[in-house]
Amino acid sequence: MGQTIVEKIISNHAGKAVHADELVVAGVDAAMASDTTAPLTIKAFRSMGGKTVWDPKRCILVIDHAAPAPNERIANLHLMMREFAREQNCVLFEAGAGICHQLMIEKNIARPGQIIAGADSHSTSYGAIGALGTGVGSTDLAAVLLTGKIWLKVPETIKIEIKGHMPEGLQSKDLILTVLGETGIAGANYQSMEFSGEAISRLSLAGRITMANMMIEAGAKTGFVHPAGLALPYEFTQVLPDPDAVYQRTINIDAAAIQPMVSRPHSPDKVVPVGEVEGIPIHYAFIGTCVNGRLEDLQVAARILKDARIHPSTRLTIGPASRQVFLDAVRDGTAEILTAAGATFIPPGCGPCVGTHSGVPGDNEVVISAANRNFKGRMGNPNANIYLASPATVAASAREGKIANPLGYC
Repeated sequence: MGQTIVEKIISNHAGKAVHADELVVAGVDAAMASDTTAPLTIKAFRSMGGKTVWDPKRCILVIDHAAPAPNERIANLHLMMREFAREQNCVLFEAGAGICHQLMIEKNIARPGQIIAGADSHSTSYGAIGALGTGVGSTDLAAVLLTGKIWLKVPETIKIEIKGHMPEGLQSKDLILTVLGETGIAGANYQSMEFSGEAISRLSLAGRITMANMMIEAGAKTGFVHPAGLALPYEFTQVLPDPDAVYQRTINIDAAAIQPMVSRPHSPDKVVPVGEVEGIPIHYAFIGTCVNGRLEDLQVAARILKDARIHPSTRLTIGPASRQVFLDAVRDGTAEILTAAGATFIPPGCGPCVGTHSGVPGDNEVVISAANRNFKGRMGNPNANIYLASPATVAASAREGKIANPLGYC
């Protein structure tokens, strides 16, 4: 019987051939925790009697969700992480370095064919490069730090075939929102997703990360973007599914029929074409996070806002995914264009997305965000209404002061 990508990777780490629904213990290549989960992980590690992590070079701690620290309590949690990293000689990324998932790929820590346990649900992002990334709880991650192993039930796989080419001006965010409209937020619970097809092979690395990042919004345990067309700054071996691999189901999508898409409040799968919400006044626009804070995303926004101004009734906040992204945006003029248009840059990190600081909306404000979640209260205020969209749609909407179709600016 042929194997899917997830079956092959788990087999390589379990030391035997496995298939869907089997329970296995597998070795882990890296373990990552952010400042939302690392303090609990450290406490659990201590309570388990942990003295030394299994491999310091593969223990990654990132200060990104509330960074720089907005208050004394969080400052002390960051202090705990710094002290643990010094004690254990772990890898620590300080506040301002970037968002955990961006750094794991940008710094070449995550590699194709690996298993990476992250104490953050969007660890599925590593599927963009062919790694099995999966989110785990803090206690589970503590056990990984102690042993270097994880137990898994091998997921079934859903195959999503994207046929043809996407129309000019559309982004991978429009594509993944289209998929979420098909699956719903529970359509892939504890399953793997495999994206393939001509449209997928044309995606940049940034576009692939967007696709992999939001697999979790369908409930997926993990998932993969087919490596056809993938370019990385190092040599790698592609992990490919067998021709006779068994899939739980197949979803076919015509890329040519995709439109700019928007998720209405308060769920990522409440997806509609932008035309159904076009014209709704907005107060706050946000571009950033681990799903859409890369240079490519900022460049798209800059093309739409070049020689223009943000509408006076609206504000635009931009959170680069990493310090490197910000530096690249400064060097090529992207940051200058966006700043001149009235955008406010914040330090690289997750703040507005999770509502910790740096941009919490007010009561009854309407937000259009390039982030990955719009659940009630997601950005820190349950009385705000959040629409999700591509960076292009967010930029066009910030320019118009209302939800707008970006195709008029492409």
